[in-house]
Amino acid sequence: MTATTRTLHLPAGSAASGDYALEVTPESAGWSSSGLRVLELAPRGGHTLRTGEDEVVVVPLSGALSVACDGEVLELTGRPHVFAGPTDFAYLPREATAELSSEAGGRFALCSARAGRRLPVRYGPAEEVPVELRGAGPCSRQVNNFATAGVFEADSIIACEVITPGGNWSSYPPHKHDETSEAESELEEIYYFEVAPGPQGQPGPAYHRVYGTPERPIDVLAEVHDRDVVLVPHGWHGPSIAAPGHDLYYLNVMAGPGPERAWRIVDDPVHAWVRDSWTGQDVDPRLPLHAPAHHPENGATRP
Repeated sequence: MTATTRTLHLPAGSAASGDYALEVTPESAGWSSSGLRVLELAPRGGHTLRTGEDEVVVVPLSGALSVACDGEVLELTGRPHVFAGPTDFAYLPREATAELSSEAGGRFALCSARAGRRLPVRYGPAEEVPVELRGAGPCSRQVNNFATAGVFEADSIIACEVITPGGNWSSYPPHKHDETSEAESELEEIYYFEVAPGPQGQPGPAYHRVYGTPERPIDVLAEVHDRDVVLVPHGWHGPSIAAPGHDLYYLNVMAGPGPERAWRIVDDPVHAWVRDSWTGQDVDPRLPLHAPAHHPENGATRP
């Protein structure tokens, strides 16, 4: 059966469950490994998290958070919003119980993946998150590699944040990672989107594409809005398109059934030539972004 936009595009609020504004589990997604929850806490709010079979990376989307687990108390400074630069984060092992609390309240992503090893609780400082400016010209984007393979030790989870200035194409050229080979690793992927508002707070759209092969069809062309999710079980995915005037954020959570924690991709050969076109082009001068385009704290260099 062909996967459709209806089953893989989850509009904001449609996957809420219990305490979570968003809950995607391997069971609800129909795959083996990747998961994501978004927890919204009121001022002085708290939550008990039991990780079960999963390792979890706690990422503040807005606000600060205290995380108590395995005798450790990690104080996450967080950030005011996802466009304010990288945040600090916490790693929680499988088979753990964590107490989360926030004095001022906020919104927090709980990125998860099925894990075979139990690693220790750890704190990830914001200043140690590698920030990569990827692509060039209208394909320029910023990647905050906070929990990618080779950057932060974990059992199976791979996670990063991507910031795309308004009008640019991201996650392009289309690529896939759904087979195990020397060139590719099998990874299920979650895209969680936030879209910066316009100058008077106008909501903005973005667009995301997923398509398959004749052997494994899949067909998603979704207009996504703030706090929507798109699931990518397999197939070519990209572009993620930021509408003019609306910077785009997405959080990627990846894991797969294979024993190796690696991000290896292959480009759709029809569009792979795009990478060569970046030679000689400058990176968009709006990057790196530290606030939405219309926010006074935006530190981007303007042409």
